[in-house]
Amino acid sequence: MSLPALARAAGLVFTLAVLSSCRIESAAPSSGATLSHEGTPSGEVWVYTSMYQHVLDALEPLLKKQLPGVTVRWYQAGSEKVASRLEAERAAGAVRADILSASDPFFVERLAREGAFLPYASPHVLRVPRSLLDLDARHASIRVSTMVLVHREDSPPPPTSFAALVDGTWTGRVAIGDPLTSGTAFTWAVFCRTKYGEGYFTGLRERGAIVAGGNAAVLQKVESGEADAGVLLLENALTARSRGSRIRVVWPTDGAVLIPGPVALFATTPNPVAAKAVVDVLLSPEGQRLIVEKGDMHAVDPRLPGPGGEPGVDTLLTRTQPWTPALMEEGLTRGGAIKEAFSRAFSR
Repeated sequence: MSLPALARAAGLVFTLAVLSSCRIESAAPSSGATLSHEGTPSGEVWVYTSMYQHVLDALEPLLKKQLPGVTVRWYQAGSEKVASRLEAERAAGAVRADILSASDPFFVERLAREGAFLPYASPHVLRVPRSLLDLDARHASIRVSTMVLVHREDSPPPPTSFAALVDGTWTGRVAIGDPLTSGTAFTWAVFCRTKYGEGYFTGLRERGAIVAGGNAAVLQKVESGEADAGVLLLENALTARSRGSRIRVVWPTDGAVLIPGPVALFATTPNPVAAKAVVDVLLSPEGQRLIVEKGDMHAVDPRLPGPGGEPGVDTLLTRTQPWTPALMEEGLTRGGAIKEAFSRAFSR
């Protein structure tokens, strides 16, 4: 670890040590726990997020109960639309958002490096796996999405790994998201490009991969039979299964792709007390439970089970390719080149 990284780690450890001296629940998650801030949280808080609307609907009653004086307003859209709106507002010098909760960790980290965020370490991050935290407390994950493989019950034997989509050991048709328009598909592309090289994209095209747009489109392609398998978020597959879909999940032998969902406070927020309180609720056991039960995503609180009967986040981290600083740098510094390589491969 470099000296700057060691310094940041020491700073975060100190912050967490100070927080640990506060009264923080250490047993199993329970209801009714609240955190105090300087002043009573009140007023309006805008959250820009790519979380699903039905998850926000489930979080609303909890936020009203825990923060009766706070009015939470949402701008909900896909990660690319959230990013576009924020970039336009930042260019105009009029950012409305107090909080960003996005599914594109590279976008969040870029904003962090540009000084867009107010550092804040909620007491609840004491339990979060350190690989899902920013050492400078500029952002912290509140949820974890996972890219897996899916297939229909009646399809031919599915691929067992992401490598099998190009190495000739599997010969079906796979549907994948478009990294040019989908944040989660881009994160998957960064992982695969880093692990298998730029030829991976060409191999996908040569074997007839179908670029389907976002996760909903990938799911439709597999369910309809147009594709034999798909690269899909676990949460989409679990939600589909709950409504009777014949989709089945395959955990890739070369590691599922982990996608942290960070939350951050904008430095420009006029209401930091209420904004911090909202973040605390999202990271609380009650908020985390709703993310699992309603969002079919993994909580970052390791005391909670995963969605759909899956084990919790600690076990998840052993089944996924590791989220590392080097991977973050790859996405930040070579993101444009990775998108261009994908575009070239599929335009031939």
